[in-house]
Amino acid sequence: MSDYKMLIDGRLVAGDSTMSVINPATEAPVAECARASKAQLDQAVAAAKAAFPAWSKTSIDDRRKVLVAMADAIQNNVGELARLLTQEQGKPLADATGEVFGASAFFRYFASLDLPAKVVTDDATSRVEVRRKPLGVVGCIVPWNFPMILMAFKVPAALLAGNTVVLKPAATTPLSTLRFAELVKDLVPPGVLNVIADANDLGGEMTKHPDIRKISFTGSTETGKKVMASAADALKRISLELGGNDALIVLDDVDVAETAPKVYGAAMQNAGQVCIAAKRIYVHESMYDAMCDALAKCANEAVLGDGLEQGTQMGPLQNKAQFDKVLGFIESARKDGKIIAGGGRKGDKGYFINPTIVRDIAEGSKLVDEEQFGPVMPVIKYSDASDAVRRANASIYGLGGSIWAKDSDRAWALAEDMESGSVWVNKHADLQPHLPFGGAKFSGIGSELGEEGLKEFTQVQVLNMAR
Repeated sequence: MSDYKMLIDGRLVAGDSTMSVINPATEAPVAECARASKAQLDQAVAAAKAAFPAWSKTSIDDRRKVLVAMADAIQNNVGELARLLTQEQGKPLADATGEVFGASAFFRYFASLDLPAKVVTDDATSRVEVRRKPLGVVGCIVPWNFPMILMAFKVPAALLAGNTVVLKPAATTPLSTLRFAELVKDLVPPGVLNVIADANDLGGEMTKHPDIRKISFTGSTETGKKVMASAADALKRISLELGGNDALIVLDDVDVAETAPKVYGAAMQNAGQVCIAAKRIYVHESMYDAMCDALAKCANEAVLGDGLEQGTQMGPLQNKAQFDKVLGFIESARKDGKIIAGGGRKGDKGYFINPTIVRDIAEGSKLVDEEQFGPVMPVIKYSDASDAVRRANASIYGLGGSIWAKDSDRAWALAEDMESGSVWVNKHADLQPHLPFGGAKFSGIGSELGEEGLKEFTQVQVLNMAR
């Protein structure tokens, strides 16, 4: 097993200790990697702070060139990074390959953006410009479900805006990120990008660090609340992409045979470990039985296995804590509904859970009201479309949602009433780098991606001159 080092101030460094990274398909170690101490976090922040003045003064064209070079480094090593990602995260190799390609594409997208000054007034009495200035050191905290692509939501935007970065991947999926750091080490000036790894013990130290000016965090709502509280004393900027309990509403005019596999895919991608996965499926009573049967068929036909094995369609849950949590949701659902597919773990090795469909369930059940973040789908009956939207909106969450119908105009009109940051019609979880992404209510603060996401990493400055 190889050792994976961290990137601090332009150098690859060993951790003050090490930790094992587990393959969730086998429960065996993949590798040992560096584990940062509090002192090493402080070193990374100090390096980023020292590098900021020079980096912030570089031209945006020069920063763009760095992002393109980083995109090239990712793309030129897709095979290695994808295999590593599958081993530490569990997803099928084809999905991991797509994620790595996506990370490269997101770097390229941000390299295409600009932050021009906006001239508000230019007349005989004054000239006023609105400019976007970098903030300083940005701390980026990335979860374990999509380590590479979610890193690429944050790092290129932060760097293009002229900030320097301390990046921390999740404790259970640090390897692909540490390898990325090694690949791009010589492409950025020392201290501009620093990458550390921890055992889930340095997040709080990052969020309260006096020299970090912004935290960009993706993770659970409960942790997001802690990030927000911890950042308050220093009035840090924060952007939070948090949990979701996305409602997917199927109207009464769809073709069940055509729609069911798409609905299944919207819920079960990455073994359901997607913040914007469809987590509550509302189906009209006229086709409820047929849709439940079709979804159960999809679940029963799914091929579970090690992500490195050819033909695997669904891998394991990423870690034991999430595995145990999802099994708890299934046990709760047994009391509140009827399990018609799946219903437990597969085998006795690895964190595999058979894709599970639960019917005859409603609000008030833990599986419906909370975010399961796993391959368990509650299918809820409704009789009136407006009531389905009302019930969907009753959640504390508001990340995404979708409505499916042959009559797309009808679906569009209902979609306007959904209380979520993104709403799709006849598709789900369509994220693209140029589209802003963020949540309503308990699903987050601020935006990522698009021009709006780039601006989250800047401070507005108004230059106002008399003539």
